[in-house]
Amino acid sequence: MFITFLSDFGLQDDFVGTCHGVIARIAPNATVIDITHGIEPLAVLQGAIVLANTVPYMPEGVHLAVVDPGVGSGRRALAVRDASGRFYVGPDNGLLVPATQKHGGVEGAWELTNPAYMLEPMSRTFHGRDVFAPAAAYLSVGVEPGELGPSVEPESLVHLELPAPEIEGSRIMATVLYVDRYGNVQLNLARSDMEQVGIVPGRRIELDLGMDRYYATAARTFADARPGDIILYEDSYQNIAVAITDGSAADMFAIRPGQRLGIDIVD
Repeated sequence: MFITFLSDFGLQDDFVGTCHGVIARIAPNATVIDITHGIEPLAVLQGAIVLANTVPYMPEGVHLAVVDPGVGSGRRALAVRDASGRFYVGPDNGLLVPATQKHGGVEGAWELTNPAYMLEPMSRTFHGRDVFAPAAAYLSVGVEPGELGPSVEPESLVHLELPAPEIEGSRIMATVLYVDRYGNVQLNLARSDMEQVGIVPGRRIELDLGMDRYYATAARTFADARPGDIILYEDSYQNIAVAITDGSAADMFAIRPGQRLGIDIVD
């Protein structure tokens, strides 16, 4: 059985390794695939986007995801099953739901309340180790989700408000969703949004970041531009992104997730 693992824990501390250890003690034959532990601290939306982007490429199994700014509060801990039979384990803060929608949506959900399937004593601040990792491991060895706690209505799960682009005439107002380690800036746009306003590869555009404006070119690949050129392109997950060939768009624009960015056609 496969368990995938995504978090905002980073790799500097012991958090990821400890969770691996907990899983190995319960499910020694499980294969754990680390999707990433580089989600920005407490960035639930970023974690949800990365999980949704990557789950379609993962083997069927249990998807453990922990980005949990509400740890220690009244937020629920969940096991969720999608329509394809995949399980997701994590906090009820919207992190899990977008990924389930790639496989038919939430078919069942259970609140993790049974102490028999948790570590004792349970920390108030490290549910990744004491609640979520054990639950993922037990599911992977065939424990029924109803053993972990009572079922809850799928409609009651927290959903994230994914920002929608604003399109008016030949102008698009987009929101930055994610910045990768290369400084490429993923926007809440799809190819259809670009085509709606007539932006196709080769078209010159202007990026509006409030006090600053930059010229860019719509491109298919990085090879379509010269080093240092700003491009707007469709990334490997079919999202529109901004990049600088051989450079970092995020550093140049000093931009972070959540910021707004305007796109105008120049010619």
